[in-house]
Amino acid sequence: MIGMGKSISHTGASMGYGWNEEKDAQVVHREHLAGDNPEEITQEFKIIQSQNHLCKKYTLSFVLSPTIEDGKGLKENELKEITERFIKEMKLQERQAIAFVHQDKNHRHIHLYVNRIGFDGKAYKDSYIGKRSQQAAEKVAQQMGLTTVREVQQEKLNEVMNIRQEIKQVHEKVIVEMKPKNFDQYIKYMKQNDVKVIPSINKSNQLRGFRFEYMDRNLKGSAVHRSMSMGRIAERIGFDKNDVQKMAKENTLTMFARR
Repeated sequence: MIGMGKSISHTGASMGYGWNEEKDAQVVHREHLAGDNPEEITQEFKIIQSQNHLCKKYTLSFVLSPTIEDGKGLKENELKEITERFIKEMKLQERQAIAFVHQDKNHRHIHLYVNRIGFDGKAYKDSYIGKRSQQAAEKVAQQMGLTTVREVQQEKLNEVMNIRQEIKQVHEKVIVEMKPKNFDQYIKYMKQNDVKVIPSINKSNQLRGFRFEYMDRNLKGSAVHRSMSMGRIAERIGFDKNDVQKMAKENTLTMFARR
């Protein structure tokens, strides 16, 4: 689950956009409020905010986003629990607050608005609120057995590592078994094995390297493996040693000089 937070001054506009975009918004949390729409709630916020004339950004805006898979299975009471646990982690209890669920391309997420000004007229400290929001969301996800940001990042990292390995395997197969004699053949043979090789050419018509596209991922050669730089590939397919040394030094190859 991802948590994002910031202080805002445009309470009504922000709340109205998120709430009114969804008909029959599903309110999952309400604290010290009686209004039934963004305009009424904004006015209730302003009554408390009028006690503090120094603060310019009076409202705290948060978005809590479970993963798509987690979101599909969450019931209303669980969405309410996510919100209330987050509020507790952020130490924002006993403040005016409203939270509602928003659907965006089947990705359910929670919009939470909290009055930054407390009933005592003091402003909640919003330093590093973005980082603190993410940390609080991480804790709530762990408490409720939901997927954390770190787990999502690790899954993406594992996916990229697998894709890198598969591209490297195709590269080795093409070099060893198909024995391309030049870059054109190398690109052609890689494509026959479902890896698209995209030359990177500068304004001077010089080849600066290759990018590899596979399984909706686009990686530069050095990100796949250090052996897949332009110079290393040229060496494997039999370029003249002087050309290879020049490529290694300048990291470019004039297009008409290819073999």
